[in-house]
Amino acid sequence: MAAAKITNTSSTGFGFIAMADDPLTMGPNPSSKLVGYAQGIYGSASQNDVGLLMVLNLVFSQGKYNGSTLSLFGRNAVMSKVREMAIVGGSRLFRFARGYAQASNYFFNTTSGNAIVEYNVYVLHY
Repeated sequence: MAAAKITNTSSTGFGFIAMADDPLTMGPNPSSKLVGYAQGIYGSASQNDVGLLMVLNLVFSQGKYNGSTLSLFGRNAVMSKVREMAIVGGSRLFRFARGYAQASNYFFNTTSGNAIVEYNVYVLHY
């Protein structure tokens, strides 16, 4: 992925960009039931603290919501206990979705950047 020249010297990783295709599970254990994938892009958008710009699709692949998606957009202040981002749309069963997601770290390794993040999603849809 591309990175700004400042990324290597920035204490916040400013300019860093990454793609995600991570499993969505029912619980924090990686062996929990898989219900879909979190697919999207995020980048370090703050020069003053660790603040990511998140553009993420929650893609459901099981059960009633199979084939449906929710679209998440917003700022993720990674070091905050709870972060809130907007649900700005969706597809199939989540058409016209609006709402918010609250993210909190279940596990976060500051050295590797690996994390298990819990998302509580509140959504209105037709």
